[in-house]
Amino acid sequence: MTPIIAEIRKGCGQVLPSQRNAVSLPCLLPEWIHEMSQASSQPDLASIRQDWVGVEFDWATFEMKPDEMIAWAEACGEKDPRFIDQEHSDFQAHPGFTTHCMSGRVFPENFPQIGGGFGIDGGKRVEVHAPIRAGDTLTATTTIADIFDKTGRSGTMIFIVQRMEFRNDDSELVSTVDWKMIKRAE
Repeated sequence: MTPIIAEIRKGCGQVLPSQRNAVSLPCLLPEWIHEMSQASSQPDLASIRQDWVGVEFDWATFEMKPDEMIAWAEACGEKDPRFIDQEHSDFQAHPGFTTHCMSGRVFPENFPQIGGGFGIDGGKRVEVHAPIRAGDTLTATTTIADIFDKTGRSGTMIFIVQRMEFRNDDSELVSTVDWKMIKRAE
């Protein structure tokens, strides 16, 4: 219930001291105020999902530099020469390399506020479609892939899945990264 509706309801049916002989009447609020007070402050997740899933909202390019590719693979503890030896005949980026390629925006412009707080990282899922080679320029597009909720021991949580698709210089899809943001439902 909003503070305004609470104040209106608090005054309903009360007799003020200056109206001692007045009769208290039931509060007759317009129907839309009753509906507002019953509605959750949380937007309807189904309509948000319908409006926003599939919306493409960000684009970025990433240069694939051998030293960065090797540093990433080594930081992951990789020992396979395909990922750490630039002279290897099949040198390529580690399969998880694109998880660190983030674009500038988390949500589309005018995306509704759902859930409480800023949210936490719920993990990433990477699908490798083709090798990423040194010297490639990857073009990434970002879309909202899914919005759903789950209820568990911690209460109801809202999941917002952001999908980045990476394409190489030949427009070939090389990697898809799904990133989940988890927010507590209010």
